[in-house]
Amino acid sequence: MSREIRNLPVPEGLAGMRVDAALSKLLGISRTVAAELAADGDVLVDGAAVGKSDRLTEGTWLEVTLPEPAEPLTPKVERVEGLDVLYSDSHIIAVNKPVGVAAHPTVGWEGPTVVGGLAAAGFRISTSGPPERKGIVQRLDVGTSGVMVVAASERGYSVLKQAFRDRTVEKTYHALVQGHPDPFSGTIDAPIGRHPSAGWRFAVTSDGKHAVTHYETIEAFPEATLVEVSLETGRTHQIRVHMSAIKHPCVGDPMYGSNPELAGRLGLTRQWLHAVRLGFTHPGTGRWTEIEAPYPDDLQHALDVVRK
Repeated sequence: MSREIRNLPVPEGLAGMRVDAALSKLLGISRTVAAELAADGDVLVDGAAVGKSDRLTEGTWLEVTLPEPAEPLTPKVERVEGLDVLYSDSHIIAVNKPVGVAAHPTVGWEGPTVVGGLAAAGFRISTSGPPERKGIVQRLDVGTSGVMVVAASERGYSVLKQAFRDRTVEKTYHALVQGHPDPFSGTIDAPIGRHPSAGWRFAVTSDGKHAVTHYETIEAFPEATLVEVSLETGRTHQIRVHMSAIKHPCVGDPMYGSNPELAGRLGLTRQWLHAVRLGFTHPGTGRWTEIEAPYPDDLQHALDVVRK
């Protein structure tokens, strides 16, 4: 692959900055990569190679040979156990995503994906979107099961992508939460951001993104409550964070404060959370369409036990 070369004058705002820090700001690369480029002689100022700690002068001419682009992520085409197709036509494919399956490939994820599973099953997916996310208009966490829609056509992709952006898609989940929410039905309107001390977790934070969750009780048990949840927004871990914030975490979700003993008794090895229904305007017919996904065996078993 040929390497891209950037030529540009040093702007006033970067005058006096170290080469590695300035390149990071200017080109959006990490300081480590910028330092490596300088060490390899790939950073020239007015035609002469400079070191990572040299300071830049305003108005001088910068020539940077960028690193080779990373290989694009491509989905591994493989049969995915439990990936049931609930509905398909020329515009959309709706699946019941099992737990432990990602929507699409990401850096560091070696496991199965919805995109790879559909390709192995012979489905054509829209070519719109980044290479590793072709046809993907929404995501479900690896640890959450349930209904997910994928675009099969270019029209399906553009219409559904816009519908998710405009929040006209109705996303309904069922969650088994600890204790009994008070009131039985309610709305949680609280911003969500990265947890201040644990970056892999999320929390209600004052500077987080706007997030609204509506819930209502379906069935109450002595130790837990089955609730139906509808989302106005789609933040990462939104239901898990919001239910935890009102002191009723999803059963089987120790990351957000659930009781491991209860999860053990119900045979749960993940949070009891399932995307049960998706409603949207069909991109081909223009009709309102709802697709439902039945509970997987592990969640149904836990519910049967808690009922007893």
